Amino acid sequence: MIKRTLEISSAPARLSVRHRQLVIARDGAEPVTAPIEDIGLLIIDQQATSYSHNALTTLAEAGAAVALCGANHLPAALVIPVVGNALQAERQRAQIAATKPLAKQLWRRLVAAKLARQADTLEGAGSDGVDLRAMARRVRSGDPENLEAQGAQRYWPRLFGKSFRRDPQGDPPNHLLNYGYAVIRAAAARALVGAGLLPAFGIQHSNRGNPFALADDLIEPFRPFVDAVVVEMVRAGLDQGELDRERKAPLLALLNRRVAIGGTTTPLSLAFGRVATSLAESFLNKSPRLILPERLLSEDEERAAAGLPAAPRAIHAAADP
Repeated sequence: MIKRTLEISSAPARLSVRHRQLVIARDGAEPVTAPIEDIGLLIIDQQATSYSHNALTTLAEAGAAVALCGANHLPAALVIPVVGNALQAERQRAQIAATKPLAKQLWRRLVAAKLARQADTLEGAGSDGVDLRAMARRVRSGDPENLEAQGAQRYWPRLFGKSFRRDPQGDPPNHLLNYGYAVIRAAAARALVGAGLLPAFGIQHSNRGNPFALADDLIEPFRPFVDAVVVEMVRAGLDQGELDRERKAPLLALLNRRVAIGGTTTPLSLAFGRVATSLAESFLNKSPRLILPERLLSEDEERAAAGLPAAPRAIHAAADP
């Protein structure tokens, strides 16, 4: 089942649980409810929001992740379940015991997939991605040549112009990229816990202060999908201004966009589950068996699969229940 992503941002709210329903109450309005089991990610980006202890624990027990945003609108904390899978102990032992050669092989596949998806994004934006595609084929175990960084030096200027610098504190559209990456990072952390893995034990990322290092590894091939949405937003004139509801909506909606993976297509939010499960199997079998996303479907492809006629993409969508 596709889990819902909810964001609380437009007005102060009080969150509680009644009869397995998340209740979102606001002054002067009828309460809004959503089944707990339907929620995959709850993003709280309204500083005056209050919530009961029972609301957070019930969401966690149902497998939902809760992102708590700070004044900069980016997640300051992430609440994820502690117990996520019946095979948790076995998989975590295998994860901790993973050898360096296996970690290097897994990182090679993640970097190669990221470079290939960056090439897709460039070509979708009308630029040249041939060299990045060639680099993806040359990545060796552990990426000793640091082709990931070499690819980034070519990728960003072509995507957003020669003056653009990818810097979390930099000029627009960096704020859109930051938010989009934060959304998929939360989805990745949730999927890893659901697969019985420890998000803090990364393959390549290993900052001792990072509790979601493995999620940061896992999102690498997914980052170019965020970039593709941001390109659309820039062309629609949404790169300037505050990170408001209108600008968050297409980035949140990305979780429902379909991606090709493992010979089928699935919503991006569910694709993380497939990748996380394949990573767990890699640890258990001591060999790289990663299933990684192949491409982001266009809106026309998604509509065609649903038997609907082609239509221009709407860059905005409702984000707040």
